[in-house]
Amino acid sequence: MSVKKSSAEKALKQSEARRLHNKAIKSECRTAVKSFTAAVQKKDQSLAGSALKELVKKLDTARGKGVLTRNAVSRKKSRMMRLYNVTFSSAAN
Repeated sequence: MSVKKSSAEKALKQSEARRLHNKAIKSECRTAVKSFTAAVQKKDQSLAGSALKELVKKLDTARGKGVLTRNAVSRKKSRMMRLYNVTFSSAAN
């Protein structure tokens, strides 16, 4: 005969699965930030532009899944775009 699982045990298992899933998504976002900042430090505008586009996509996906809050995503996107604009607008002049 099968053993019934309590609702607390089921909730614990679900929360652990959610935690690992959210951790993976946050890790992808951090990796995207690192690749973007590395491209900016190399002064490679085309690579930085594509990395910024990928970063924004990952942040928006994390927001859509409820992993990151709206304000956190907006703040990160704003800071990264400002870094891109400051770095490459001064280089063009």
